[in-house]
Amino acid sequence: MRKIVVLSMISLDGVMQAPGGPEEDTSGGFEYGGWVAPYGDEASGEVMQRLMEPADLLLGRKTFDIWESYWPQHAEGWPGINEVTKYVFSTTRKISDWQNSVFFNSIEEIRALKNSQGSDLQVWGSSELIQLLLKNDLVDELWLMIHPLTLGKGKRLFTDGPIPAAFTLAESVTTSTGVILANYRRAGEVKTGNLGA
Repeated sequence: MRKIVVLSMISLDGVMQAPGGPEEDTSGGFEYGGWVAPYGDEASGEVMQRLMEPADLLLGRKTFDIWESYWPQHAEGWPGINEVTKYVFSTTRKISDWQNSVFFNSIEEIRALKNSQGSDLQVWGSSELIQLLLKNDLVDELWLMIHPLTLGKGKRLFTDGPIPAAFTLAESVTTSTGVILANYRRAGEVKTGNLGA
């Protein structure tokens, strides 16, 4: 069985929209794209290099659209990105010229993929897909890169969809710029009067 690992750059108030650049995702009038740029340092770079080791990807259609227009021509920045399988959850797209792209459109197909043999599945960006995964208890790990700023508006990692669930902190790093990189692993269910595993 594969693990589904959500990797997300978020602000203190949970916004995950357009961390990489001003034009990455301006939906909803979002004006703060590229907000992670001032916070990079050697420690965060080392963790990011580890997280970008080749692994199959599980992406929402909007994130896939952004990546499809960028990564095929910039693979030197993410070795192996073109070779890994990109599983894309979409109700509107069925094909792509980007090699190793597979499309599907049901939660049952995600469950079947999770129960198949292969590498763990990394979810980057993909806010709507993450909400679906959290609602259906399909997230095994979270890698959160928590940045020391608030954005006030934008797409958030957590909305009102996740089921109650407990996680254990498996690893954490605090960078020189105040970013907390934390790996949480699914630990069990939240029971009445018991917030632990």
